[in-house]
Amino acid sequence: MKSNIILSGVGGQGILTLASIIDTAALYQNLFVKQSEVHGMSQRGGAVQCHVRISDKQIYSDLIPEGETDLILSAEPMELLRHIPFLKKNGWIITDSSTFENIVNYPDKHDLYKQIKTHYNHIIINAKSCAKDMGNSKVCNMILLGAASEHLPLEEEKLLRAIRHLFKDKSEKIILKNIEAFKEGQKKAKDFINFVY
Repeated sequence: MKSNIILSGVGGQGILTLASIIDTAALYQNLFVKQSEVHGMSQRGGAVQCHVRISDKQIYSDLIPEGETDLILSAEPMELLRHIPFLKKNGWIITDSSTFENIVNYPDKHDLYKQIKTHYNHIIINAKSCAKDMGNSKVCNMILLGAASEHLPLEEEKLLRAIRHLFKDKSEKIILKNIEAFKEGQKKAKDFINFVY
């Protein structure tokens, strides 16, 4: 078993938090993990991407070759499209529909959605709006993780344990809010698939 995952977004969207949870869950499952990350200008609004590779055998490179990615999970639609050349045939793409318009010539968001929808295996959810409805805009990334969980080679129990571990220094209320967001993301993904197909 091996799974190649690209996480993308912009600074401040919790991409590295997602990578930490996935890495930790994989270790709980006794799997091998390699991760590589790039921080665009290391600031809020700069591009951030992580390559996460999970396998039951040793992994020698932390970078995913083009055409070998099983899942691209993005907190921003344009950032998702930057990584499409890495997607393997029948790979999955999952993104927040909310845009982060940090350049003057940012494309029309409907054009972005149209490009995303040319890939059969896609999920587009409004994680930002959902997080606001839950009363905490910081849980967008957990909603996206929940939406992607069915396409990760990881047991739900291990992912939830990893969330608890990552937020162990926070209050129980914050831990439970992140778990609630994860489960809400699972529901949103199912609703999207059932609605579209």
